[in-house]
Amino acid sequence: MYVLELGGEDDDFAAYEAATAASDVEVFAPGLATARGITDRVRTLAYTHRASAIVARTDPAVESARLALDAATLDRDGTVAVRAVDVRGKSDVDTQAAERALGQILVDRGFTVDLDDPDHELRALFAEGTAVLGWLAAESRRDFGDRKPGDRPFFQPGSMGPLFARALANVAGARAGATILDPMCGTGGILIEAGLAGADVLGFDAQRKMARGARENFRQYLDDGTWAVGMGEAGHLPIRDDADVDGVVFDAPYGRQSKIQGELHEVVQGALREAARVTDRCVVVGDRPWARVAGETGWMTEAAFHREVHRSLTRHVIVLERRRE
Repeated sequence: MYVLELGGEDDDFAAYEAATAASDVEVFAPGLATARGITDRVRTLAYTHRASAIVARTDPAVESARLALDAATLDRDGTVAVRAVDVRGKSDVDTQAAERALGQILVDRGFTVDLDDPDHELRALFAEGTAVLGWLAAESRRDFGDRKPGDRPFFQPGSMGPLFARALANVAGARAGATILDPMCGTGGILIEAGLAGADVLGFDAQRKMARGARENFRQYLDDGTWAVGMGEAGHLPIRDDADVDGVVFDAPYGRQSKIQGELHEVVQGALREAARVTDRCVVVGDRPWARVAGETGWMTEAAFHREVHRSLTRHVIVLERRRE
């Protein structure tokens, strides 16, 4: 079993994303989840920071953790370091005291401590009502700050940040060997993250400026031959029915004015119909839940989440599977 250290403020969404790279994921405390198994795709996750092979579970006290480690079987050789964490600040544990106590147990068991470059790292995770000890097995690559939307060759105000974009891409199925389509790609932020997660990406936008700008961004961040982008209406995509698309993901247009409600409905409805033509999986994010429209176009809602961005904007995420007759 593994323990996953979750990021962000929505553990349910983080766990759902984590399930694309791990099996049997279950949240058991704020900021923590268990998984029966993990894959190397953990390194591409947005809202999972680390995965560790569980050594022991106990209550969130230094002495309890010390006794649990002392009783555990430690199947490791080489140098070690202990890193203690007060997860979400919920345990009120002295992490330095925990590191000293647990480090002494390891020294007594014959390990050599190396704080700079250890062969193995023991994670001591103290959370609300529980503590978990585990050997670090995988870390996600936290390079999202290197791709701030404003630093891209082509930028538009309101562009989605790379952290959330990566999570959406992962939920849509981004991985090596997969093809991910965004039918209204804008500046290309979601597809950049899908491509960096290993997928081939295909983007369309109805505006020539956007398609040209996304192309500039892809050239900077993605390898040649892994992407294509062009002009196209989301409701009339210039691709064949048998196109090899593993997942569709898009950020639906925003707008609350009553005079454009009908237009937005038609745009999203058209995009969902086209998505159903080429794939069985679709992820939609927008300023409202689009589940009813998705149902009208042959989709079933597998999962739904909402994320408050600021007082006047809540992003709704729906994960769709194509309905089979």
